[in-house]
Amino acid sequence: MIFKKARKQTDVTALPPGTLVHVGPEREGPVTVTMIEYDESEFLTSVAPDVRAMIAGKNSSKITWVQVCGIHDVEVVRRVGEAFDIHPLVLEDVLNTDQRPKLEDFGDYLFIAAKMLYFDAQETLLHAEQVSLVLGKRFVLSFQESDKTPLHTVLTRVQEGRGRIRQVGSDYLAYSLLDVVVDHYFGVLEALSEEIEKAEDELLSDPDGDTLPFLYDLKQEALALRKAVWPTRELVGALGRAETDLVNRTTLPYLRDLYDHVIQVIDSTENLRDTLSGLMDLYMSSISNRMNEIMKVLTIIATIFIPLTFLTSLYGMNFKYMPELGWPWGYPTLLGIMLAIGLGMLRYFRNRKWL
Repeated sequence: MIFKKARKQTDVTALPPGTLVHVGPEREGPVTVTMIEYDESEFLTSVAPDVRAMIAGKNSSKITWVQVCGIHDVEVVRRVGEAFDIHPLVLEDVLNTDQRPKLEDFGDYLFIAAKMLYFDAQETLLHAEQVSLVLGKRFVLSFQESDKTPLHTVLTRVQEGRGRIRQVGSDYLAYSLLDVVVDHYFGVLEALSEEIEKAEDELLSDPDGDTLPFLYDLKQEALALRKAVWPTRELVGALGRAETDLVNRTTLPYLRDLYDHVIQVIDSTENLRDTLSGLMDLYMSSISNRMNEIMKVLTIIATIFIPLTFLTSLYGMNFKYMPELGWPWGYPTLLGIMLAIGLGMLRYFRNRKWL
């Protein structure tokens, strides 16, 4: 399993601030815009709303949620931003998918950038996508890189009226979206834990040359998770402490609970990194022990052959008068002596527990 992030991106060098350019992996396919309006008793949805409909939604007494799936079409993002009077710098951050998770207060609205991580079991890959939220008094704008980002669970809750989401304000909707992001961190943790268990079993049974790169990939993924979670901790904490009317007091307990979840993910991530460091040390120790065993066997073989080599070299000298050369039993006797020396040395090594 390796961390996957496409590297081919748009060059934004020397562009003035506020220039709307998509920065991130190249994507294909249409961009979908869905506007959801709801209150405690009514739920309305429309696909591909025009600017007038979105302006009407902004001024509606209902809660308005505009969901943009796919941000590679700059004009779509621009139209949504203009309909809700969003600052160009915010739209620039929305289009830049390399944003660090953060919270910014623009007075009439809050801008939130978060990282969604999820594990693809078929490809065995860890994917990262940016989720951007704009929280207004009675509206939420959500921008996601693709329709794979699993925010549809919140839409289902709104549509079916489950829980209290249709009884409260837009801040609770923004909290629910962030809660989905954080919940998927636990899924990534579970996937990483399973891969680490596989690596540990392989390490204890039969480590090979592929074990170390595999452990290194896991460590890189744990690092990617850490880079996403630590700023999210600051984001959620700042959101819970924000001195703004956009966050109701009734939502603060949920934000504190979300903060606790982020802390739990951080602790688990650090534990995984410590475990991986320990496994890498264990791998190096295992390889070193295997090498020591090989060297021990080779040393014993060489040691046994030292006296045997001496005897063969002694009788390999070309002297004419050597008493044993004319003896009929000289050759078998020498072989017997060499065999006895070898067996005796093996027994000695075994008694010394060197074998």
